[in-house]
Amino acid sequence: MNSQSKKLRVIINCAIFAAITAIFAQIEIPLPVVPISGQTLAVGLTATILGSRQGAIAMVCYAALGAVGIPVFAGFKGGAQVLVGPTGGYIIGFVAAAFITGYILERTKFNLTMAMIANTAGMIVTLLFGMVQLKLVLDLGWGEALAIGVYPFIVVGLIKAFLASWIGITVRKRLVQASLIHPTRRSAA
Repeated sequence: MNSQSKKLRVIINCAIFAAITAIFAQIEIPLPVVPISGQTLAVGLTATILGSRQGAIAMVCYAALGAVGIPVFAGFKGGAQVLVGPTGGYIIGFVAAAFITGYILERTKFNLTMAMIANTAGMIVTLLFGMVQLKLVLDLGWGEALAIGVYPFIVVGLIKAFLASWIGITVRKRLVQASLIHPTRRSAA
């Protein structure tokens, strides 16, 4: 495959996973300030399947689509005001979470155990970004920010980390076999 074809494949993969994240964002359980949504599951899947660089690029694309007003965020919201609002830290955190999750997997192995560790680390990163912005925008104390922006999401976050790991590793293996993504030197289980 030539260089131009590889670049096109990267662009297509990133666009597909940005779209998957937009779709998963619409699966939501409303809570008073920050809803539980499928976005973080999509972030984990993206990073587990694509790795650090492409995973982060896909999340930048997702955030950029929403920032320009396309309603891709939870509850069919869009616009820069979402990114600077109370829940925007979570979306910004998706970029860092995808990179860190993929990076851990690239430096270790793409297997279920390492994927669970990596996705749990990604979940923590997302929650930290979200909590900090929630605190700043709503002028909360750290305890309140934890109570509203972190604690309600730990159990469901671990469940999503497991699902992202299990589904992500399975899909990644099949995509590597089909030569639709390139394996890293440590892709074997």
